[in-house]
Amino acid sequence: MNNYIEKIFKNYIPNNAKLEKYGFQLQDGAYRYAANIVDNQFRLDITVADSGIATNVTDLSTDEEYTLFLSDSAVGSFVGSVRTAYENALTDVALKCFDRCVFKLPYSQALIKYVRNKYGDELEFLWEKFDDNAIWRRCDNKKWYGALLTVNKRKLGLDVDEKVEILDVRANTDEIDNLVDNVKIFNGYHMNKKHWITVCLDGSVPLDEIKRLLDDSYVLAKKK
Repeated sequence: MNNYIEKIFKNYIPNNAKLEKYGFQLQDGAYRYAANIVDNQFRLDITVADSGIATNVTDLSTDEEYTLFLSDSAVGSFVGSVRTAYENALTDVALKCFDRCVFKLPYSQALIKYVRNKYGDELEFLWEKFDDNAIWRRCDNKKWYGALLTVNKRKLGLDVDEKVEILDVRANTDEIDNLVDNVKIFNGYHMNKKHWITVCLDGSVPLDEIKRLLDDSYVLAKKK
């Protein structure tokens, strides 16, 4: 896998139905697609398999593989046009055939499905520089009721150099002191600590309890 594939498909997972709709064909357990690029001078072959994504660019005038564009040191308008066409083609596939999957923990995945099914809301990625941070907001008043973030545990006050996915939710002010233990539940990270709490999604807090807190936050976000 080259650097362009790693960059473009970071945090994306293939959606087989979308691949087929786009034109990928299932062959020998892998999805394959071919398209001509750069005014039909080259053929781009894309393979999506369980083992990962692979590409091959063939110079149609010689029927040989062309790889010069993969070298950052290669310059010039022609090689640049091939590189741009290659990146544009892969980006189009990523956006149309893959689903974004930034948050990997089972609890995070469960909460994303829970919110989608109960409230019909999808995560919104508002910050280009922080692509592992996202929020949920109510559709009626646009107020946030949840945020999924990836942080280092040290930022929560824990003496561990380890990243963890967390959930920020609103909470009743009279309950916050009882909820916060600074081990599993904390005062809101990057939020108003009088109204928000942070929950680690590493399994230390039962999923049903987290769902209850998220539901409470949804209700609180409706209030003026």
